[in-house]
Amino acid sequence: MNKAWVYVTLTCFFELIWIYGFNTAHQWWHWFFILLFIFTDFHFLTKACELLPTGSVYATFAGVGTVGTALMDIFFFGQTFSVAKILFIMILVAGVIGLNLADREEEKGTV
Repeated sequence: MNKAWVYVTLTCFFELIWIYGFNTAHQWWHWFFILLFIFTDFHFLTKACELLPTGSVYATFAGVGTVGTALMDIFFFGQTFSVAKILFIMILVAGVIGLNLADREEEKGTV
């Protein structure tokens, strides 16, 4: 995996950490760490956008955030689990994968 995708992985990881923090912060000082994670997250997001197409980076970032948040809600915060949620998560994942594949084809010049 090249450096650009390491940045994408890190930005997705830090995004899920600060989103989790939004749901669990109960003291004023918790917000210090949440802000630290947000700034770290956007640092890696900008690094990834310097090396990869911004559309692919942001689609991956937003897709992982959306899927991760939905799963976090289900497994950590007692939200309901339904076939409809799984269906739409799968559609979202398919869209992110499709966009990344389309960007790779454009880079090769075959589209």
